[in-house]
Amino acid sequence: MAVNIYDTANKMEEELRETTEYKNLVAAYTEMKKDQKTYDLFKDFQEVQVNLQQKQMNGEEMSDDEMSHAREIASQVGDVDVIKSLMDKERALNQLLNDINQIITKPVQDLYHD
Repeated sequence: MAVNIYDTANKMEEELRETTEYKNLVAAYTEMKKDQKTYDLFKDFQEVQVNLQQKQMNGEEMSDDEMSHAREIASQVGDVDVIKSLMDKERALNQLLNDINQIITKPVQDLYHD
């Protein structure tokens, strides 16, 4: 019998949506979006993170202005409880995904573990 790993992955996607971690993240995100100012701050923070990651991947350095802006946004985000809660929920979901990734990649880890 042939295994269709994509069917398994699609089933996992469905089941992920039913986990406590995902549901908690959805609830925190919904709560955060209720305040437009907080939501805008969060979106700015995400944009800064993406830009930083892109520059790092390209071996580029951030300008002093970009670094200053990133610190300012991070400081503001750290002062907003609803965003901190969202980030805590995101960390919990990421931990679950990391655990799943370790399980899924175990055959490859075992292969190279001579």
